[in-house]
Amino acid sequence: QNTIIGVPGRVKGLSGGERKRLAFASEALTDPPLLICDEPTSGLDSFMAASVVQVLKKLSQRGKTVILTIHQPSSELFELFDKILLM
Repeated sequence: QNTIIGVPGRVKGLSGGERKRLAFASEALTDPPLLICDEPTSGLDSFMAASVVQVLKKLSQRGKTVILTIHQPSSELFELFDKILLM
């Protein structure tokens, strides 16, 4: 289904989660060698959060460097990380 992306206050457009996924996809399309993602799963349900982290994992397996911050990852997401720095 097609959705109008913007015109705040006039047209509903995309939800917050849809905007976040669109912004991520737009950046990923530029094929950067390094992705720094600040809480890419915040505001997403557990299924969508897992989907985002799985995509990031696949990108890292293809040679991309992926750095992300995340608060309280589920055990499923935690297992996908290669290196972890706890602060």
